[in-house]
Amino acid sequence: MKDLLVIEWLKIRRFRTFWVLTSLFVALLPLWNYEISQGVIRAGGGKKGVNFLSTQYSFPDVWNNLGWWGSIFIMFISILVIIIITQEYSYRTNRQNIMDGWKKLEFYHAKVYLVIILSFVVTVYFFVLGVVFGRVNSGSFTGVFDEFQHTGYFFLLTLDYLGFALLIGLFIKKTGLAIGLFILYSLIIENLLRGVINHNTELPWGNLLPLQAGDELFPFPLMRQARVAMMAQAPSLSMTVYACGTSAWCLIYYFTCRATLLRHDW
Repeated sequence: MKDLLVIEWLKIRRFRTFWVLTSLFVALLPLWNYEISQGVIRAGGGKKGVNFLSTQYSFPDVWNNLGWWGSIFIMFISILVIIIITQEYSYRTNRQNIMDGWKKLEFYHAKVYLVIILSFVVTVYFFVLGVVFGRVNSGSFTGVFDEFQHTGYFFLLTLDYLGFALLIGLFIKKTGLAIGLFILYSLIIENLLRGVINHNTELPWGNLLPLQAGDELFPFPLMRQARVAMMAQAPSLSMTVYACGTSAWCLIYYFTCRATLLRHDW
């Protein structure tokens, strides 16, 4: 594993797109959340409006609020994974790896390990930001570990998005087409499917679609309170179900890609 990761690092360390997209994620996530915490969104408008999101940055609410916005900005890292995968096919470096003695599974597992490491690093960054924002807005570290399960949820969400990006990249192989399909599915197709399924089922099973399952781990901050209030009235699924569903999708991505690579010639 270590050797495969070293080789992957050698491939991407001078890759400008890698640094651009990771820098955008690293810079924009805290900047956006800082602006929100300072009252960019106010009920009533203007400086006299009610800053109804600022309280969400104290412990323990900071975890859910930061995670919801993080689920949007994780698109940068997802697109990065697609580019890394598809460029292997564009420049035929995948075949060069095989000629150098790699097995197909070694090439594949190198990408899988990269996805896991990126997910872990992003989660650590999420944790650090959560501690900083929570400390600043709470005035202390009291409650820092309340609802700490959201850190694990964010790892699952990130792994879900990056695993899906890996799947799209391996199947499509064309950078522009793969990115377009990923964005189209995540923003439009899945939302349409979710609406149709939820409308025709007693329980919201549409929420267990690939990316939506991870998104459900971090409901929109204002809707979170509404969900708790309505839970006794409207049918819903638990966070445990969503966490298990997200984990299941990650396994499906892994075995689907593995079977496809072993079945087809390069």
